[in-house]
Amino acid sequence: MNTVIEVPSSEVDHEALTANETYRVALLDSPSSTEPATQQEPESIAVRGTMDPSSAGPPIDEGEVRDVTIETVGDQGDGIAKVERGYVVIVPGAQPGDEPTVEIEQVQENVAFASIVDTDPRAL
Repeated sequence: MNTVIEVPSSEVDHEALTANETYRVALLDSPSSTEPATQQEPESIAVRGTMDPSSAGPPIDEGEVRDVTIETVGDQGDGIAKVERGYVVIVPGAQPGDEPTVEIEQVQENVAFASIVDTDPRAL
């Protein structure tokens, strides 16, 4: 389901968005500053504390082999792919649109580095 959301121009950094482009956003519910705090807040904190431990940390492991889609190129010229939960995988030598099979070599909290083990056959 696609929903169109109007964003006031005062809330947008100039040149950060392009007209007629599609962007993914998250809408988070939070109490307004005029609403009094309720007793539900401690309960919601307790619920967050019982999250599935498998969802914590990076969604990939070192040595894992997987197919990725390169979305863009970083400042150093490396391909950048995003996997589960928006986790970034940097792939040297890859270009936007490539769909290589990569091996994850190094995993950090918010980014992983991978090498190409099999190139996208459509790129040949």
